[in-house]
Amino acid sequence: MVETGPPSLHHVEIEVPIWFWELYHAIILVFIAIDLLAGVRRKHAMTYKEAGAWSALWIAVGLAWGAFVYWFAFPEDKLHAMALYYAAFVVEKCLSMDNLFVFAVIFSYFAVPLRTQPIVLYVGIITAIVLRATFIAGGLWLIEQFHWTIYVFGAVLIYSGYKLLKAGEVKVDPSRNPVIRFARRFLPITDYYDGAKFVVRTKQYGKLMFTPLILALLAIETSDIIFAFDSVPAVIAITMNFFLAYTSNIAAILGLRALYFLIAITMFRFKYVGPALAGILVFLGIKLIIVQFIEIPLWLSISIVFSVLGAAIILSIMRGEVKKEIEE
Repeated sequence: MVETGPPSLHHVEIEVPIWFWELYHAIILVFIAIDLLAGVRRKHAMTYKEAGAWSALWIAVGLAWGAFVYWFAFPEDKLHAMALYYAAFVVEKCLSMDNLFVFAVIFSYFAVPLRTQPIVLYVGIITAIVLRATFIAGGLWLIEQFHWTIYVFGAVLIYSGYKLLKAGEVKVDPSRNPVIRFARRFLPITDYYDGAKFVVRTKQYGKLMFTPLILALLAIETSDIIFAFDSVPAVIAITMNFFLAYTSNIAAILGLRALYFLIAITMFRFKYVGPALAGILVFLGIKLIIVQFIEIPLWLSISIVFSVLGAAIILSIMRGEVKKEIEE
């Protein structure tokens, strides 16, 4: 199977056999199982050192995937394909990190115990993989069938950038989530947690009831849908090759559990990465809208992504600026 994209959006050709797709997803399932098993066997809350080590491991896995991209790409496209993959991986990883702060707010709002949070995160990660695959395939199909939808994706990216830039002024309130409102109104829910159980049989009434963990799960799942709407246009703006777009998304999602706990423990991030990422989303949105009239060279597009993020990190370090956990 040959994966291609329109010439106007950094056309690269990658030949991926069907058997490799099957092997790839089998390996991803193994990775998720390893991460899950490590979390289940751990008898204590994840420490800073453990979270850092696991995060480094999964980032290394994502970076190592570039070798497979190089292997499968056509000879004349190998370096271009790698560059597009790494640009998409970095942007998606940054977006995933920003999304984790929303997860932190959700867990804090529902007072989910730290030991119980991984279960919800695992379900969220698996859902995210399914959503990304569906949205990427659907988005590419829409652009191929109805070319004008590329302008819609561009507008979504620009709005996402604006929304991210204003994130510091917006309160994330799970109580306003219509799904949560519906669940609270129509589902029997206990006022206590029972480990990682979503459903328990109450001693007082002897009937099955949901624990508040189901509300946290619903909030995470609906957030996953919103995040997919934000992240998929971003990766499509970098490359419309399905193989590159999909695998970079999966690589960015792997290890979110460890990354979440790293964030939850340290409670800070580089202050200027958020505005930088917002600027990158706006840039990618404009790039999609003007691609039919002005084609931005591949080297310039990738240079802007890495330069802006790198400058944001360096500036944050130089000025000693950190952003505390969202706790208000």
